[in-house]
Amino acid sequence: MPLSADDLRDHLAYSAWASQRLVQAASELTEAELVRDFQTSEHSVLGTLVHTFAGDRIWLARLRREPRLQYSSEADYRLSVLQNDWPALYRQWDELLAGWKDDAIRADLTYQDMRGRTWTQPIWQLLLHVVNHGTHHRGQVSGFLRTMGHVPPALDLVAFYRRNA
Repeated sequence: MPLSADDLRDHLAYSAWASQRLVQAASELTEAELVRDFQTSEHSVLGTLVHTFAGDRIWLARLRREPRLQYSSEADYRLSVLQNDWPALYRQWDELLAGWKDDAIRADLTYQDMRGRTWTQPIWQLLLHVVNHGTHHRGQVSGFLRTMGHVPPALDLVAFYRRNA
């Protein structure tokens, strides 16, 4: 059964909170640590955070039914972009979803993936994907931080709920 619009707004708020905690942790790294290649698909702390940010941006554009965007650009690969543009992007998510009711999230969205294939899925599934995608990659970055001897911030959903209790 799909979640409610309020549940999805809460999950996206969690994603914003967790992403910004991780960006803050990344800001304490040296340049060499930030771009250290961990032999994963996005290679580094910076690359993985940019990938997650770009995914959030693409999905917002799809939900707004905006023209297909480039996934990321060289300009995205600066910590300042993640510190400034990512919170602004989450504010855009908040604005988009602010008035949505449960029937809006149960509606289907037809979109094209990055390979040009067309898909149609309920919006609530896509919003959960956005949160899950971010959680997956934040977990990778947390592992990178530990490998380099840093303690990552607490990012668990329960920590978010405790913070907001």
